[in-house]
Amino acid sequence: MSGQAGAPRKIGFVIPWYSDTMGGGAETACRLLAKTLLAHGAAVEVLTTRVRDFRGDWSRNHYPEGLSMEGGVPVRRFGARRQDKHRFYSLNDRILSGQKLETSEERDFLREMINSPALYEYMTAHRSEYVFVLLPYLYGTTFFGVRACPESAVLVPCLHDEGYARLGPMREMFAAARGVIFLSRAERELARKLYPEFRDAGVLGLPLEGGTAGDAARFEAKYGYRDFLLYAGRTDAGKKAELLTSHFERYLEETGSDLHLVFMGTKEAPGAEWRRDRIHALGFLPEQDKRDCFAASLALCVPSVMESFSLVIMESWLAGRPVIVNEECAVTTSFCQDSNGGLWFASYEEFREVVNYLRQRPETARAMGAAGGRYVREHFAPEAVARNYLEALGEVSG
Repeated sequence: MSGQAGAPRKIGFVIPWYSDTMGGGAETACRLLAKTLLAHGAAVEVLTTRVRDFRGDWSRNHYPEGLSMEGGVPVRRFGARRQDKHRFYSLNDRILSGQKLETSEERDFLREMINSPALYEYMTAHRSEYVFVLLPYLYGTTFFGVRACPESAVLVPCLHDEGYARLGPMREMFAAARGVIFLSRAERELARKLYPEFRDAGVLGLPLEGGTAGDAARFEAKYGYRDFLLYAGRTDAGKKAELLTSHFERYLEETGSDLHLVFMGTKEAPGAEWRRDRIHALGFLPEQDKRDCFAASLALCVPSVMESFSLVIMESWLAGRPVIVNEECAVTTSFCQDSNGGLWFASYEEFREVVNYLRQRPETARAMGAAGGRYVREHFAPEAVARNYLEALGEVSG
């Protein structure tokens, strides 16, 4: 971004849905950034719809309209446009199956997802008061929000290598925004491959506190599990949770191992057809129990190929444990390479060897976890991340 850096105007985070307890990568990223920038003296608001969350009805207004305080963050909500669900899902299915849409169909797809004309009207009327930070890239609130105020719009795209990223309007949106902030180097490299032009505002990451340490013995005493692989977070298709379950079941069958697999953050272990005595779903845990679970694990497994950052990897490293990732995901693999905090697999055979390696070398596993922790503290300390964001957003004001 060009222009003289200075103190930014009010920072308006524009996101389809928001709450102080909501999960999801982009939602958590928005909350971390809003709270951190507020703590460092910035004027911040979240501008969002009244829709409950990603899994709710995108046409139903769940929250009250207007301004409220949620977890110390000012949140301003606007009514959602009624969606033509049949049109949206028919187009969405075609995108997911790899079909190419006509230009008019791409526009219909964006128009019939989550949208709020009242939000865009507010942004246009108050454009001189805000720098708008819009995330994630693929929703109507982001596309039409950028179109409403391109000169004041900064994207934090949370970009994935998927069919949505190849829609023509996405190229227009990246080119129109005043700047694009990335969470990882691999995410920026993907954007450079997909889009002919955008204004690069840097790779700034997310602010992460070290927090209180986890206690492996306490977790075992409370939940009864030891010697386990951990999966943390949602189990959507792009997260490849069923791939992990399949690899793990085969590993048990071939090796006769007494290893367990624990799913945290979901009440179901997807794809587990047998060995329920070895595959467990704990659901959502209290914060300290979550830290204890990370600390007690052999390693965190992240088979996902759809990541732009991965907060759970950073949480595992802060707990001192290594990670195992899918080589198909450039973001998570590059984090492991840069930090020496994890290993990666491209096949079941490689998965088996990685697991055996970590089980047979506990000192090496601890050293990898410690290296990952140092990487997080060196690169994502809240004060440094806040300073970098405020400088980048200040250029928009300039």
